[in-house]
Amino acid sequence: MKTLVFLEDHEGKLQKDSLGVLSKAASLDGEVEAVLLGTQVAGLAGEAARFGAARVHVMEDVLLAKPLPQPRIDALETLVGERGFDTILFAATVLSADIAAGLAARLDAGLNWDLTDFVVEDGKLVGKRPALGDSVYVDVGWTSEPRLALIRSGTFEPEARADAGDAEVETFESRLQDFSLAAEMVEQAHEESEGPSIEDADVIVAGGRGLGSPENFALVEELAKALGGAVAATRAVVDAGWYPYAAQVGQTGKTVSPKLYIACGISGAIQHKVGMQSSGLIVAINKDPNAPIFEYADLGVVGDLHEVVPKLTELVRQRKAA
Repeated sequence: MKTLVFLEDHEGKLQKDSLGVLSKAASLDGEVEAVLLGTQVAGLAGEAARFGAARVHVMEDVLLAKPLPQPRIDALETLVGERGFDTILFAATVLSADIAAGLAARLDAGLNWDLTDFVVEDGKLVGKRPALGDSVYVDVGWTSEPRLALIRSGTFEPEARADAGDAEVETFESRLQDFSLAAEMVEQAHEESEGPSIEDADVIVAGGRGLGSPENFALVEELAKALGGAVAATRAVVDAGWYPYAAQVGQTGKTVSPKLYIACGISGAIQHKVGMQSSGLIVAINKDPNAPIFEYADLGVVGDLHEVVPKLTELVRQRKAA
C-alpha cells in the first residue's frame, strides 16, 4: 500500500488523533507518508517523522490559514493525483470529515467512516466498524482505489518510533479553485476552559444523571481538579443542558482512553460504554448495585456519590499535601 495520512494542526501543534492514525498506519506493511497544509507548518515535519512518516508533503499558503475544507480538498486532489496514493487516512474531526467527504466526491472514491481499527488481510486493507449501536463490529472494505477512511476520535494512541529518522520533506503547490475560495471564515470561537481536554487527559471524572442536578457537577469538577484531570458527561446530562456538548463521551460524543476513568452516577448504557471502554482503569460510583456499568468497571463503589465523591476529593488533596 502507498498510504497518505492527513495531519491536522491547531495553534502550532499536531493533533493527537492525527498522530495516532499515523502511528497505526506505520505499523502496517507499506509506505506511509503524511501531508501538512496551512501556514508555517513545515516545522512540524520532524514530529511527523517521529510517529512514522517516511516522507512529509507540505503546502504552505496564506489561503490555507483558516481551517476551511475546500482549499484543502484542492491541495489533496493535486497531491494524490501526482503521487498516486491508494489509501488516504483521516482522524475524524469536523474539519477532516468535510475534507474526506469532498475529496471522495472529487476522486469518485469510496469512503468508510467511523472506523475503530484497520488491518491488512490477504494483502487487502480491511476496516473495522461498529454497527447496531456499537453492539457488534463488522469488516468493511473498498471496491476501488483510492481508499479513503475516517478513523473514530480517540481510537489510536500516538506511539513514537524508536528507530525514527528524519523524514524527507517535499513541498508542493496546487491551484486553488475559485469556488473553493468563496467561503470566508469571519470568526473562530475558542472554548474557554481550564485543565486538559478530555481527549488528552490521563484522568477523566465523568458525571451522569445520578448527580441529580447541574449544580452537583461541582462535585465532579472538584475531584477532577484535585486529580489534575478533565470533566466529562453523558449524553443524558448534555441533552438536559447540564453540561456542554464538548464534554460528552459516548457513541454520539467523543471516544476517550485515559489511564483512569471515574464514572459518577452513570448507569453504563452501551452508548456511553463505547466511548470510554478502552480506558486503562475504570472506577464506577453508583448507589444502584445492579447498574450495568459495574459489569465492565475494574473497581465499583456502591454508595451515594454525594457522600463518596467529596470524601474522595478530600483524601486526594490530603495525599497530595502530605
